[in-house]
Amino acid sequence: MFTLDQARSFIAVAEELHFGRAAVRLNMTQPPLSRQIQKLEKTLGVELLERDNRRVALTAAGRAFLGEARRLVVAADRAPVLARRIAAGRAGVLRIGFTAASGFSLLGHLLGEIEQALPDVDVDLQELVTGEQVQALQDGDLDLGLARPPFDTEVFESQLLLAEDLCVAVPADHPLTALKRSVTSSDLREIPLIMHSPTKARYFYDHVVRLVEVEHRNVVHTVSQVLTMVALVSARRGVAFVPESARLLGIEGVAYLRLAGSSSDAVELHAIWDRSSKNPALLHLLDHLRPRMH
Repeated sequence: MFTLDQARSFIAVAEELHFGRAAVRLNMTQPPLSRQIQKLEKTLGVELLERDNRRVALTAAGRAFLGEARRLVVAADRAPVLARRIAAGRAGVLRIGFTAASGFSLLGHLLGEIEQALPDVDVDLQELVTGEQVQALQDGDLDLGLARPPFDTEVFESQLLLAEDLCVAVPADHPLTALKRSVTSSDLREIPLIMHSPTKARYFYDHVVRLVEVEHRNVVHTVSQVLTMVALVSARRGVAFVPESARLLGIEGVAYLRLAGSSSDAVELHAIWDRSSKNPALLHLLDHLRPRMH
């Protein structure tokens, strides 16, 4: 196998087409340069240069090898720099999980922060409910999650990013919109409900059943994504319980009403990550974001 020094020597001679000028460029004398080229040609088993006392020219094989040698040397020169950037957290890959609701409330802002702080880091996005994010973080398939509690605080470190109200999404012309007060359980007793899945959207499900006496005979749909719920409300399939940021979806034909007993910070969204993570890009991002997250 030829060496990088041999490749660099050949590139210099091929570009200068003169051993003397190439030797000066490489800060060496001409005899060792000639030996480098001879060793390279012997290793490859082909003649790369035609030379006599008056001229040096590339052979067909030499012209073909020149392009590959240049790419090899550039890659070799770039590799240590890339390794140092990855070790410093300024390059590499960040795998981020997000819920559908965080996708329209926080994700865009976070991506802007990443682009500003880590312009050379590639971001891999995965839309997952909280339970799926937790599992992916434990399996090492995600670096950062935008998820709802609860989660194991001994395994995961977290930072609260958003706290908001839980609203009732109803068709825009629904009789509930005429109320001059917050919606109560009794107001919903005979109304079709679009509920959160008690398994895939357990966080929202638990919030709702603490605040509302749900008549399960009234539940017409059970889904896990906020976007789906609001779309079903727009289609007049029932009413749903969604975070206030669902307004940002801009789906027409939907009104958002206050829910009695719900506080303005009832629904939380956290950034979570494995305490044992060694991904330098994640650690660098957290150093950048922590002062803004407190």
